[in-house]
Amino acid sequence: MRTRPVIAVLVLALLAIGLPQVFAQDKPAPASPPAQASVKIGAATVTIDYARPSMRGRKIMGGLVPFDKVWRTGANAATTLKTDAALDIGGIAVPAGTYTLYTLPGEKAWKLIINKQTGQWGLQYDQARDHARIDLKVESIPQPVEQFTITLAGTGAAAGLLSMEWESTKVSVPFVVK
Repeated sequence: MRTRPVIAVLVLALLAIGLPQVFAQDKPAPASPPAQASVKIGAATVTIDYARPSMRGRKIMGGLVPFDKVWRTGANAATTLKTDAALDIGGIAVPAGTYTLYTLPGEKAWKLIINKQTGQWGLQYDQARDHARIDLKVESIPQPVEQFTITLAGTGAAAGLLSMEWESTKVSVPFVVK
């Protein structure tokens, strides 16, 4: 008669150990994983949070990213720029704060759009909330970049460079910490 309670306890112990493993399934990696670019220049920190879509055999520039239409500059939630110091980005004053970054790609020229609306999904663009539209330097790069990449790099004591690369295109703009 004592064997029933012992067996019941053993069965319950095995279930408690094994059931979580049965129901635990590996989540697939997101198609456009989150990423962050950050740089510290002097006492200032500049950070961009974004998602990194991949080419996956698709035509990007002029295809998935159409020319002459505002692009969310990444995927998923809106790409955000956060700076704890005032900046001069490509000649435009940008006060300390949090902003959404969009781009306006073109065949020959691109613009960086710094928008004051934050917290929205990437496709919810309100032009009335634009802080500035800034010209970007456009370059062709010899090796295709599979996954969209944003970098922030220090280039001097109070200066930096914001760059974005995808497919065979690189766009960039210098900035200065004020």
